Amino acid sequence: MRGAVWTRGWGFVMPTKKQRGSGEFLGADRRQWERVLVDLEVDYRSEETFLFAYIRDISAMGIFIRTVSPEPPGTRLNLRFSPPSIGPIEVEGVVIWVNPYRPGDRENLNPGMGVQFVDMTGEQRDQIRMLVRTFAFLGDDEPDEPGGDEAPPKP
Repeated sequence: MRGAVWTRGWGFVMPTKKQRGSGEFLGADRRQWERVLVDLEVDYRSEETFLFAYIRDISAMGIFIRTVSPEPPGTRLNLRFSPPSIGPIEVEGVVIWVNPYRPGDRENLNPGMGVQFVDMTGEQRDQIRMLVRTFAFLGDDEPDEPGGDEAPPKP
């Protein structure tokens, strides 16, 4: 990943323009945390909105919420979902990207928003990791959240 730009705290690495053109930096290589597909109900609210939707996938650091009315990037959300056998989880998140709903577009199958968890307690982090492991049978070797000024490991 030489030359890639580290986007601190967002859980992914952005390729340089040269890497994007070469196809060198595709798919799972850009993600730091493994995502698993799920189908969980989620209630979320912001200052002006209280809605119900579905979580399409989850990782240790965020979720994708499938909705035709995503909030704008930068919106802070209070999330609440209740996975079976773990119980209710409440966590804060920030919308970091949006796939807008485009009626009639056959290629736009998953409108919604990517939300990164923020300000998690140790207990919340453990609950999320347990949930991800439950769905993906992950081991304990998942990377921790990057700290303040630490750079990602070099290849």
